[in-house]
Amino acid sequence: LGPNPGTFCTFLAAFLNTLFFVNKRSNALSQFHTQAYLKQYGYLNDPADPQDPSYLEEVIEALRVFQRVNELPPTGELDEATLGVMRQPRCGLEDPFNKKLHKYKVMARSFANSGGRWRRKSLTYRIHNYTPDMVRSEVRKAIRSAFKYWSDAADLTFTEVDFGRADIKISFHKKDGFCSVPFDGRGLFPFQIHSLFPTQTIYGVVHFDEDEFWTEASYYGTNLRIVAAHEIGHALGLGHSQFRSALMAPVYAGYRVNFRLHSDDVNGIQTLYGKKSKNPMFPLSEGKPISTITPSTPTLGSPVESSSIPNPCTADLDAIMLGPWDKTFAFSGDYVWTISDMGHNSPIRINRLWWELPGSLNAAVHSQRTNKTYFFKGSKVWRYTRFMLDYGYPKQVKRVPPNIDAALYLQINQKLVFIKGSDHWQFDEVKPNFSFYPKPLSKLISGLPSSPDAAFTWNNGKIFFFKGDNYWRVNEQLKVDSWYPLSKAERWMRC
Repeated sequence: LGPNPGTFCTFLAAFLNTLFFVNKRSNALSQFHTQAYLKQYGYLNDPADPQDPSYLEEVIEALRVFQRVNELPPTGELDEATLGVMRQPRCGLEDPFNKKLHKYKVMARSFANSGGRWRRKSLTYRIHNYTPDMVRSEVRKAIRSAFKYWSDAADLTFTEVDFGRADIKISFHKKDGFCSVPFDGRGLFPFQIHSLFPTQTIYGVVHFDEDEFWTEASYYGTNLRIVAAHEIGHALGLGHSQFRSALMAPVYAGYRVNFRLHSDDVNGIQTLYGKKSKNPMFPLSEGKPISTITPSTPTLGSPVESSSIPNPCTADLDAIMLGPWDKTFAFSGDYVWTISDMGHNSPIRINRLWWELPGSLNAAVHSQRTNKTYFFKGSKVWRYTRFMLDYGYPKQVKRVPPNIDAALYLQINQKLVFIKGSDHWQFDEVKPNFSFYPKPLSKLISGLPSSPDAAFTWNNGKIFFFKGDNYWRVNEQLKVDSWYPLSKAERWMRC
């Protein structure tokens, strides 16, 4: 499922700092730098035609999504608050709703196909060399403290070794000889991470950029303990959190006195490795005892409503679609996440992307014919252009019963198909006509269960139906392929 571990090397550019900084002579980022930033972190695609005037609207919409994800007013304007977020040093991993593959998560999910975690809960690490910025004892203490955040929160143990091969290799370099991409020097990308399959012969590697000035217990320089803890979180399988005060937030917040893990960090690591066996007390930023923590999918969620965050590996789907950005979106409750061929990403609240859209949907479908996205709940339908609600919506659904089970786009006739129970309706967006419907679903496709949870057409023309943990694949001849159903959790979510 993954690349050759012998040649697999992922370059993690973190703390993107000076590249997108506003020029001191200017009060705003140039359009070029704004677009580069949005592309870098997965909010914007390269234009097919750079001269296409409609691309400006795509840039504005991408900016709105960036603002929503960062809890800013989604104005689509490059205001000071938005610039402030873009100016901050941050981790180089793409945000949860990226266009490209989330490289680091690919590696985490390749760990022996164990759902994004290591097989063992007892891991070793080795510091191969030291930065001259700090005395050796301080470096060892900072790294040891970074690991301790995670071992205090979850059923994990870490042991430092002085010789031989360790699971996680830590070193400082001015130029990286492991990858072909060298370090940039101070201020741009302070470290690189190479995460390889943690088998008996392959190990994780954390390289810190020696051109940075590494410090501890100081507001000056780059704090080694907090940076290391963030990267160890990635190495353990965690993605980014949407909480700014979380350790796993993409933006580096600098040195913090009495730093504590956010409950979202704890939720994520406990989901992967379980709670600490003897339930020791460990600090949380909200001051919550461990007994109140409900594990959820890492590393995104609300500390107040963490129990409602669906785990993509076990959650039943409300809806699924191939939507904007040509990404696969899966919906459950109030949350949505994207799926790549390497598995699921972290859930995020639906209304962070689609403004004014409620949760617990009945169905969702994106029309490749009109580029409109339709969401159904009860007797209402919401229609969006990209992520903007169209004028006059939501509307009452007519001539189709409320609470439909699923919806999909049928490529052979460019119609939308609505399914409820064992019946289906086909809808032409250009010439609406339901005169001949409903019809049995079996007249369209045979061998499918009634009342599916969700359905959609993928970009290869295949149609997928989901019910519980099972899914069925339908070919271009509208016949269910052999060997189905298969497991959604294993094949789609890579759990």
